[in-house]
Amino acid sequence: MVDSLSAWINGRSRSGDAKFDTFAGVFVPTVLTILGAIMYLRLGWVIGNAGLVGGILIILLAHVITVSTGLAVSSIATNIRVDAGGAFSIISQSLGLEVGGSISVPLYLAQAVSTALYIFAFAEGWQRIFPGSSQTWVVMIAFAIVFIIAYISAQLAVRIQFLILAVVGFSLFSLLLGGFETAVQPGLIIEPTLWGTFSDGGFWVIFAVFFPAVTGVMAGISLSGSLKNPRESIPKGTMSAIGLTLVIYLLLAYWLARVATPDELLTNTTIMVDKAYFSWAILAGLLGATLSSALGSMLAAPRVMQALGENGVLPFGQFFARVTKEGEPRQAMLATGVVAFLGILFALVGGGLNAIAPLITMFFLITYFMLNAVVLIEQTLSMVSFRPTFAIPRTVPLVGMLGCLFVMFLVNPIFSLVAIVVTLAIYSYLLHRQLNTPWEDVRSGLFLALAQWAAEQVSVMPQSPERTWSPNILAPVTSTQQLTGSYRFLRAITRPQGAVHALGIYAPGEKTRVAGLSTLGQAFHEDGIGGRVSLLAEEDFIAGVQSAMEVLSSVFFRPNVLFLPLWPDADRYDLARLLARTADFRMGVILLARNPVVELGREQLVNVWMREQGPEWKLGLRLANLDMAVLLAYQLTRNWHGRINLCMALPDEATQTRAEQFLNELIRLARLPANTQVSLFVGDFWEALLQAPRADLSVLGLQKNPKLEFVDKVINLLEASCIFVRDSGDESALA
Repeated sequence: MVDSLSAWINGRSRSGDAKFDTFAGVFVPTVLTILGAIMYLRLGWVIGNAGLVGGILIILLAHVITVSTGLAVSSIATNIRVDAGGAFSIISQSLGLEVGGSISVPLYLAQAVSTALYIFAFAEGWQRIFPGSSQTWVVMIAFAIVFIIAYISAQLAVRIQFLILAVVGFSLFSLLLGGFETAVQPGLIIEPTLWGTFSDGGFWVIFAVFFPAVTGVMAGISLSGSLKNPRESIPKGTMSAIGLTLVIYLLLAYWLARVATPDELLTNTTIMVDKAYFSWAILAGLLGATLSSALGSMLAAPRVMQALGENGVLPFGQFFARVTKEGEPRQAMLATGVVAFLGILFALVGGGLNAIAPLITMFFLITYFMLNAVVLIEQTLSMVSFRPTFAIPRTVPLVGMLGCLFVMFLVNPIFSLVAIVVTLAIYSYLLHRQLNTPWEDVRSGLFLALAQWAAEQVSVMPQSPERTWSPNILAPVTSTQQLTGSYRFLRAITRPQGAVHALGIYAPGEKTRVAGLSTLGQAFHEDGIGGRVSLLAEEDFIAGVQSAMEVLSSVFFRPNVLFLPLWPDADRYDLARLLARTADFRMGVILLARNPVVELGREQLVNVWMREQGPEWKLGLRLANLDMAVLLAYQLTRNWHGRINLCMALPDEATQTRAEQFLNELIRLARLPANTQVSLFVGDFWEALLQAPRADLSVLGLQKNPKLEFVDKVINLLEASCIFVRDSGDESALA
C-alpha cells in the first residue's frame, strides 16, 4: 500500500527511479536548513549584542567555513562520481572506507538526532502561537507527520518543502514591507548602532551562538544518491544556496539594526514578529523552517545509513542497504525514526537534548574539516587523476580546515575532544575489520608522496646509516617452497621494523615455481614486516642474484643484507664468488645453514662467536665484522624471547680477565638484554666450539673472501643450525 502510494506521488511506475534535479534535491533543502530557527529567534539578539558592523562580521566569519566547505565539495564533486551518502562517498573515495565510515557514522547520528532538535524548535514556535498547548503532544504529532512524509516518499517531502520555501519567502517579503515607514508604523526607521556593547557575552560567545545557523551544507549533499546528476547539481545547488542565504542574512542584519533599538533586540526574541508587516507570516515561516529542517534531516540521515550499510561499515549492513524500487531506503528510514524518537524521549524525560546539542555541532564540524582535508590532500598530491572541472585555490580548503578546528574548540573544547575521540575509536574499529574497499583511494598516493618527499630530504642530509639501520633482506629463491622454509627465521630477524624483498628467479618457461611468492609477501605484511616480491627470468641463479643486487643497489629503499640458505648441492665456487661480490654493493651477508634434524630447536639460546680483540681491546663505533652478528642476535632473541651467549676462544688464560671486561662493556654499551651471558674458552677455536653450551643457533663471522671449507667444517662439527654473517659497513651495535 505504501509502495503504491509512493509510486503515485512520484508520478512513476513501481519500477521507476525517482531522481531529483539541482533545485529540488540540493538548493531547496540547503536553503531551508540554513534559514531556520536561529534566523527567526536569535539573529536579532546577535545584532543587539554586536551592533550592525559586529553582526555583519560574525555573519561573514561564520560563512567563511560554509563557503570554503561548499567550494571544496563542489570542486571534488566535479572530479569523482559521488554515490549515495554524500560526504561518506566523497571521503571514502579519497581516504578509504575506514576514514569515511569513522566520519559518517557520527554524522549519521548527528543528522538523526538533529531531527529531534528541530522538532522541539517547531514546538517552541507553536507554543508561542498557542501557549496552552502541550509540548509533549505537539512534539509527538509533529514527529509523526515528519516521519510519515519522509517514509512515504522523498518526492512528497520535497514537494512539501516547495510549499515551505514559499512560506519562508513570504515571511521575508513581509519583513521587507515592514521596513517601510507607514501610517500604521510612524518613526519606524532608526539610526543603527554600528558596534554593540556585547552585554550578554564577548564577540566569540555571540559567534558561537550564531554559528549553527550556517551548518546546513550537508542537507543537499547527503541526498547525492537521489540526484539525477550529482556532479552538476552539488556544486550549483550548494553554492547558489550558500550565496543566497548569505545575502539574506546580511540584509536581515541591516534591517534589524534599522527597525529596533539594541535594547529591543536583546530583550525580545520575537522582534521580527513585532516589526514585520504581517506578523503571522513570521510565525508561519518559523514553523515552516523548523519543520522543513526536521524533514531534511529525516531524509538525509537514512541515505547516509543506507550507504554505510551497502559498503559493510555497519553491522547487519545488508539489511540497512535495501531500497525499494523507487529508491527509498525503508529499513534505514525505520532505524533512523527509532534513533530520532529515542532522542525525543531523552529530551522529554531528562531534558538532555540541549546538553548533547554541542556534540552534534562538533560531528558536523569534523565532517566539514575532513571534506576540506580531502580536497587539500588531492591538490597537494598533484596526481593526474585529480582534475576537477571546478578548480579552486589551495588556500580555500586550508582556510576551511583551520576554521573548523578553531570553531570546534571555541564553541566547546570538551565536546570537541569527545567528538574526536569517538571518531578515532570508530576508525580503529573499522581498521581492525579490514573492510573491502570497492574503489581505489588516494591513500597509497599520499604515502608515496610522503616517501618521495622524505627521500628528497634524506638525499641532502648527512648520512647516518648506523643510527637508522634495520634489516632489509634480499632473499633470492628458485621456488616458493624455499622461501616458505625460511619464513619463520626471516620473520624473526626482521620484525618489527625490517623488510623482506623476495626475489623469485626462474628459468624461462618455469614461472609456476615462484607463482606463490606474492602470497608470502602478503603474509610478511600481515605480520608487521615490509614484504615485497620481484620475479626475474634467468637461467643462471648466481647471475640473476648478481644482476638484482646491481639494479637494487641504486634504489632508495635498497636491500642491505643478502640472505642465502646453504643448500648441500650448491656449487661452492660460484657461491663464494657471489658472496664476495656483495661488498661491491655495500650489502651484508647472512648464510643460513640449517641442520635438517634439529632445525632451530627450541628457539631460545643464540651463541654469538666473537674473535679475540687483543692487544688493544677497544670498543669503537664499529666492531670488526661483529656488528651485524650482535644486532641479529638481539633481533632473534627479542622475537624468540630467548637469550644471547657471547662466546670467545682465547689463546691463554692471561687475556681472560681483559676479554671478560671487554664483553661485559660490550653488553652495556650495546644495550643487550640483562640475561646476556659470557662464555670464554682457553684453547683452540675448534675445541671451544665443542665446549660451548649447546645452542639453538650459532652466529659466526664470514670473511670478505669467504672460505666455505670453514663453513662446512663448523656445520659438521656442531651438528646444529648456524648463520654466517658479514657486515656491510653500515651497521653499528653501539649506535
